[in-house]
Amino acid sequence: MFRKTVLQEGVTLYVRNTKQFKTINLSIKFKSDLNVDKNANRAVLANVMQDSNAVYRSQSEFQRALDTLYGTVYYTDVSKRGDVHILSVNTECVNDEYLKEQGVFEEVLNLMRVVLFEPNFENGSFAEDVVQREKRVVKERIRSVYDDKTRYAQKRMLELMRPDQPASISAYGNESAVDQISAESLTNAYNDMLASDEVDIYVVGDINEDELIQKISSLIGLKARTIDRAVEEVSAPDVKEVRNVREKQEMKQGKLQVGYQTPITFTHPDFIKMQVANGVLGGFAHSKLFMNVREKESMAYYVNSAYAAHYGIIYVLAGIDAELEEKAVKLIEEQLEAMRNGEISDLEITQTVALLSNSIRSSFDSAKGQIEVFDQYKQLDEHFNADNLISKWATVTKEDVTKMASNIKMELVYLLSGREATE
Repeated sequence: MFRKTVLQEGVTLYVRNTKQFKTINLSIKFKSDLNVDKNANRAVLANVMQDSNAVYRSQSEFQRALDTLYGTVYYTDVSKRGDVHILSVNTECVNDEYLKEQGVFEEVLNLMRVVLFEPNFENGSFAEDVVQREKRVVKERIRSVYDDKTRYAQKRMLELMRPDQPASISAYGNESAVDQISAESLTNAYNDMLASDEVDIYVVGDINEDELIQKISSLIGLKARTIDRAVEEVSAPDVKEVRNVREKQEMKQGKLQVGYQTPITFTHPDFIKMQVANGVLGGFAHSKLFMNVREKESMAYYVNSAYAAHYGIIYVLAGIDAELEEKAVKLIEEQLEAMRNGEISDLEITQTVALLSNSIRSSFDSAKGQIEVFDQYKQLDEHFNADNLISKWATVTKEDVTKMASNIKMELVYLLSGREATE
């Protein structure tokens, strides 16, 4: 799917030469260990790198330069995967082949060189006023979680299940860590990123691969670095009894989160089987949770399950009336118990595999989707492609799903509800 070229130790180029798109997409991913303080600095750094640089010192000036390149799109973002923090620098531009003017992509590459190596410094560091402004933006993004009660409930569930572990650490750090950022600490984070991070560079489009490798090497030349990051095994607590936690805020609909642990993680040989099991449980509209908890019993406004494979966690989220918590949890557990007892139809598995297949196929409709999916799955298979994954899902049997269900153990019941529920 992607052609791999090691440019330097720790710096790898992945190229997908395809006529599928009229654009060329470039994504440069800087990967480092997950850490609250480091995450906060990198989140602010991503904003600063999107705002300006030494050549285009204001956001408006930078945007005008992008507009002259036929509306080239440029953005940065931060995310996490397992115990890895990822800062991405991304562009999308029209392929020269569809323009009268040539050399647009090379100009975009040069712009990326400016973004990476010519930051908007004053006296050797980022400007304090820019740093403070972007700190406020990141803090607002962190606070926005509190306004979305579903996201907040999920955040609290993970904090309760895995306190101070990668599963509960935000890619943006926290407000306290953001407050501590200075122009000096941000400059140090920038220098450390360029010198030490593992770097994966992705390019998708109709391009000459050999020419691209030469251009990337000359314009975005990063020095070799030694990457010594061991994959940490998930350490789930020994659950002697299920914890029940209730919190109250000014709100109406109750937000129920039921957290389960499983030893079947992303790198486990049975990962593919657990993906199907989660789909049968609550991943789709035909699932047991949706059909029985929502449709048949009308006990939830919404209900579904999610599989956080990197952390060995499966969680069920539901919008309910708070007084129905006990009944809802009982009914949710009954669906899982039915799966443990082999009460799974061939149709449930067939529909799940079809929807999983459609989901990954639809992600391949965009260059960004291809990059993100490959970046995740290449850890399992550097020759990954969608067809191989789909063929593996198709081999999963009812017996496999039954076995997977037996590896799912309830750990926490968390309910966020309105204060009036106790009155």
